[in-house]
Order: sequence, then C-alpha cells, then structure tokens
Amino acid sequence: MTENERLFARAQRTIPGGVNSPVRAFRSVGGTPPFFARGAGAQVWDADGNAYIDYVGSWGPLILGHADPATVLAVQAAAANGLSFGAPTAGEVELAELLTRLVPSMDMVRLVSSGTEATMSAIRLARGHTGRDTLIKFEGCYHGHSDSLLVKAGSGMLTLGNPSSAGVPADLARHTLVLDYNDTEGLHDAFANEGDRIAGVIVEPVAGNMNLVAPRLEFLTTLRDLCTRYGTVLIFDEVMTGFRVGLGSAQGLYGITPDLSTFGKIIGGGMPLGAFGGRREIMEKIAPSGPVYQAGTLSGNPLSVAAGLATLRQLQAPGFYAALSDKTRTLTDGLTAAARHHGVPFSAQAIGGMFGLYFAATPPATYAEVMAMDVPAFNAFYHAMLDLGIYLAPSAFEAGFVSAAHTPADLAATLAAANQAFATLKK
Repeated sequence: MTENERLFARAQRTIPGGVNSPVRAFRSVGGTPPFFARGAGAQVWDADGNAYIDYVGSWGPLILGHADPATVLAVQAAAANGLSFGAPTAGEVELAELLTRLVPSMDMVRLVSSGTEATMSAIRLARGHTGRDTLIKFEGCYHGHSDSLLVKAGSGMLTLGNPSSAGVPADLARHTLVLDYNDTEGLHDAFANEGDRIAGVIVEPVAGNMNLVAPRLEFLTTLRDLCTRYGTVLIFDEVMTGFRVGLGSAQGLYGITPDLSTFGKIIGGGMPLGAFGGRREIMEKIAPSGPVYQAGTLSGNPLSVAAGLATLRQLQAPGFYAALSDKTRTLTDGLTAAARHHGVPFSAQAIGGMFGLYFAATPPATYAEVMAMDVPAFNAFYHAMLDLGIYLAPSAFEAGFVSAAHTPADLAATLAAANQAFATLKK
C-alpha cells in the first residue's frame, strides 16, 4: 500500500469521504487521490514523493505558482506581528483601496473569509436593497454552498428551482429561479414574467464550474440591460475569474458593469479571503451603515490580507496577463493538435489564465452541451496524464489554471505527456 492509500484510508475514518471538499475524493474519476506534501512554482509533490506539473493551483488562487517567495515573505512578516485581532488593521484598508481602484464598478468593498461567504452576503444585500425575494441563477454555475444557491432547475424553463442538496428547504429553493446559461431568450421570458419580483441575478461571467464555458456577449449585455430596466441587482461572481482572466477581471474583459461583484481565490494569494463590493448606495445598506447584517470574526485577517496584497502587486507588472494568456493558449492549442493527430474527438479553449478541456468536437456553450461530453474518455485521459506526472482537475466539469510559474519546459513536458495519453485513447 502506498502512503497516499494509507493516508486516504486513515482520513476516511474521521473525515466524511476522507476529504474536506467533495471533488478531492476522486469519485468522478476513480482511484486514490494524491495527498500533497509540498509545492514550488508549477510543481507539487505527493506523500509518496511523486512530482506533478500542477494545473489546478489550489483551484485557481495560485496565479503566481506555489510558494511564491514575495507572498510567503509577506505572510511570515504578518504572522510575526500576530495571527488575528478581530479589529481593524491598516492592511485591510490598503487592500480595499487597491480592489476599488482595480475594479471600478466597486465604490466600496467588504472583506470576508471565503467566496461562499461573499456570494451569500451579496445575495442578502441584493434582497435587502430591493425589498424583493426572488433570485435568478444559471444551471451549471456554482456560487458556493449556501442554501439559496444549492438549487437546480425545475421541470420547465420558468419554474422555480428545486433543492440540489439534502438539507435545503424546498420553501427556500422556491425563491430561486434557475435559467440556462447563455440563453438570451430565456432571460427575456423570465423578466417578462417575474421582473418586478426579482431582487438579483447572480452569474459567473465566465462559467468555470461546469468546465470552462465562455459567455456570449449578447447574453451578458442583455442581462445588464434587463437588470437596469427592472431595478434588479446584477451580481457578477468573480470568485474564479477575478484577476484570473485579466487585471480588470471578467467585467473589464467584456466591458459589462455589474451592481455587485464577489471575489475570492486570487485576492487571498492562497490564503482564505473573499470580498464583495459594488455601488456605494447598495453597499451602504450593510451593517453598521444599514439594515442588512453581515459579520465575521476572521474577516480581514491580517495574514490573508498580506498574501493578497503581495499577489495583487505583482499582477500589475506590465505584460503579466499577455504572457499568462500566451502560455495558456500554447497549452490548449498543443492539446488540440495532439488529439487531432491521434483522431480523438477533443477541443479546448482558453480565456486569460483559465482553460477548458472537452472530449467533444467543439467547446460547449450551454449546460446541455457540457453534459453531452464523453466523460469516460476524460477519465481515461485524466489517469493517463496523472501517471505521467501531470495533475489536472479530477473532474470533467472543472476548469483548469495556468500560472506565471509554468515554464516553456513545463508546457512542453505536458504536451509530450498528452501525446502519449491521447495515443492510449485512439479508436
């Protein structure tokens, strides 16, 4: 038995499923998950000493790679002064000022401890601001595990949602309307029928939790126009896309201004940190300025703030995102060419430092197209790549991430491994 196997067996005795977040259990792809011991740059090493080129990057935060020296030094310096105060610090003011400068749609911002907390709070704020109850979300988009968001589509396009998890009251789920991502006609129908009752719409401006699905610009512009017309709060969930697809995040990339935005992952530099922010007149409804309550003992934690500041400073270097985008496109173009060489139905696409891999002829644009992909082929490819030292997200329905630490040699090694892996799938 390997050390990974021993650790997994041990973990399952005291941790549900042996993991602290479900996808880590490898149920989608099968097998035993590697338990990581350390990371440096673009590489990670597991408990058995195996090295992998990492395209998960802690699910997106590590845009600078593992153990970025400047970020580690910033955390160490902050820790030497105290781990937490539960009181204001200068660092959180500096981070708030930087975020509002880099994301012009945010006049004010509140720091929290996770992306889930950020989206949960933004939805409460949208409801408190409008005095309405109904929320729109989109099938296949994930915004954290709060009750209002663990909802799947009902039996028809305009039916209110059903709980997608045990423990979510049906009475709560009925306040969430679930529509199809990229369906502009569905937006018009929903607002025509429910517009005066819709408090907010929450959307991933680039979907990353049903694999990478690029938005149709008409979909986003229609969403903005309808929210403005009906007095509905448009919430961009940029927990994944924030500072990943560009310095202005997805809203800057597509030129759409939301009313509220949520952030996480990169803004914490690998430490637990989230944020939500937006227009001043909405944000001033948050306690203690207004009647919408939100609080957190570790909000603005000095270690997380230090890591976030150290990371965001580096992302502002000239040419950073052009280089990151070039690397990501080199990866996806190379994977597509390797699959074509072996006659494997496959496609890929990249947006900034995010990428999607699809065992389908073309990249999907809708949830239905995502669900039609060849999942067994992905699972076989995944394990072939893992055996060759390439760590991809262990699910056919997750986006991947390239970091600034990935070198041309890393990309070349990945494409060489992919050539071998696709050869095993050749019909």
